[in-house]
Amino acid sequence: MRLDNFDLNLLVAFDVLMQEHSVTKAASRLNITQSAMSASLKRLRESFQDDILAQHGKRLIPTPFALSMQPEVAQTIFQLRALIARQGRFDPADTERHFRIAASDFITTVLLVPLVNTLAAEAPGVTFTFELPGPTSQVALANGELDLLLTPENFVHPDHPFELVFEESHVVVGWTGNPLSERTLTKHDFTKAGHVAVTVGRQFTFAEEWFRSQGIERRIEVRAPSFIQAPFLVPGTMRLCVMHERLARFMAERLPLHILDTPFDIPPMREMMQFHATREADPGLLWLRNRIAEAAKLQ
Repeated sequence: MRLDNFDLNLLVAFDVLMQEHSVTKAASRLNITQSAMSASLKRLRESFQDDILAQHGKRLIPTPFALSMQPEVAQTIFQLRALIARQGRFDPADTERHFRIAASDFITTVLLVPLVNTLAAEAPGVTFTFELPGPTSQVALANGELDLLLTPENFVHPDHPFELVFEESHVVVGWTGNPLSERTLTKHDFTKAGHVAVTVGRQFTFAEEWFRSQGIERRIEVRAPSFIQAPFLVPGTMRLCVMHERLARFMAERLPLHILDTPFDIPPMREMMQFHATREADPGLLWLRNRIAEAAKLQ
């Protein structure tokens, strides 16, 4: 098989098929039809004279040949993406660059949404995809699928560079009709009250991890799947909720909430911005990192 006769887009299909083990899921990832993905799998099989994915009951299992190829193909795709993204010149006024960023709804709300609206005039052709961080975010970053990962410092990957966005304090919010909102909150008040807590996927948040590490137990009445939903579960109740201070201020302007100091010395959370080592000098990504850093200083 000659390289000049080979469609390099098949390597992208191969990479996604090996991650998903499903034609349907791979097609969804690449935003193509299932029949188009099936056709790509057929061409891969013909090109390499191997099944690539073999049917085992209701599942598709990678063949030994495909498994041996997977790391090299993934690395090749990443290098090609990095090559395409690396430009000698970046002009935000005329670029049509697309950035994919993984960030919590907290960071998206207080930082990225205002920033995107500001950048619309400077870079009208730039588009964004925001997604919530998850178990596969570090893999996506390593594969070059993510441009940036915004995450607390304890979740960054040691193999890739990162830089501080800002430090964030935590506060307690309560309904304005809650008697606890009218006085200084004590540790006894805090631990005896009902609480709204946040669990993102299967991961505990920075604050939840800290409470667990200190052996501080609370009576959790409701668990919310996102930081944005949590404050809506407080008004009209006696519940309390530990929140990021920036988000608490944002929500207190929209909901009947009082902001209280936490009775515990929760250390500040260091929110980091992580990117792949090979993209550290990417002019477009450097422009975006600088804009995020500038916006964070205004918070």
